[in-house]
Amino acid sequence: MHTILVTGAKGQLGTELIKIMTKGVCELGKMPEFYKNCRIVGIDIDDLDITDFEKTHEFIKSKKPYAVINCAAMTNVDGCESDMEMALKVNAIGPRNIAMACEEVGAKLIHISTDYVFSGCGKKPYVEMDIANPQSVYGHTKNLGEQYVRDFCSKWFIVRTSWLYGYNGNNFVKTMIKLGREKGSVKVVDDQRGNPTNAADLAWHICKLIPSSEYGIYHGTGNGECSWYEFACEIMKVFDIDAKVMPCTTAEFVRPAKRPSYSSLDNLMLRCTIGDDFRDWREALKVYAENLNF
Repeated sequence: MHTILVTGAKGQLGTELIKIMTKGVCELGKMPEFYKNCRIVGIDIDDLDITDFEKTHEFIKSKKPYAVINCAAMTNVDGCESDMEMALKVNAIGPRNIAMACEEVGAKLIHISTDYVFSGCGKKPYVEMDIANPQSVYGHTKNLGEQYVRDFCSKWFIVRTSWLYGYNGNNFVKTMIKLGREKGSVKVVDDQRGNPTNAADLAWHICKLIPSSEYGIYHGTGNGECSWYEFACEIMKVFDIDAKVMPCTTAEFVRPAKRPSYSSLDNLMLRCTIGDDFRDWREALKVYAENLNF
């Protein structure tokens, strides 16, 4: 029986991964037969601090996993600016530790990364071969984490995603629902564009990658792009919330970390290998609204 470890198991993506691998089915279809012979082990910070080299190696060696899916990350973009040391530990040193341990036991490593590794100044969707050029501490540390995964593990998948929302935990969709219902109006930036991504879609593609040997860098996001303002308008529509959404500029919201103005990703590598089954972002959001109890 294969063991699959999921770090960051309590987060949006980790929760979704464990759910579909355990149940054997997700919104996009039936899981590969491979998972009928798998033991899924979800761990979080209470179980293992991935920034601790010795403990990470000991833990992974004791489990001897077939694969490790690293969903653990410091994703508070502004928090990374104020605590660079912690951001480096979690987003770069942690993946390094996991990569080295995976190499030692012969495990595959699936590492989750972000659109923030790019400058965010593009004019067309970024593909996997585009050069990383991060503009924030978060982006720099995630980019270094990617480098460490490539350097220290021979069987790796790096999956970059963006604007992720899931059924567990907090996200932009839930924030908009709450503000729309409570305040009746929201102000949202209209000069930042990207790809809303349903965690169920991302989890499905990760699960398709694991049994394969199609190693490399992947982009995994919902198909189609929009601004945060357009995303918010669609949220109010599908959740039937009578709230006014007002557009504004990034300059009106001064934040510690620089946000990418254009960071849409193109799932080119998926199309060239296992296939791109990501739904259009509007369709995925509609299904999310039908299933969310919030």
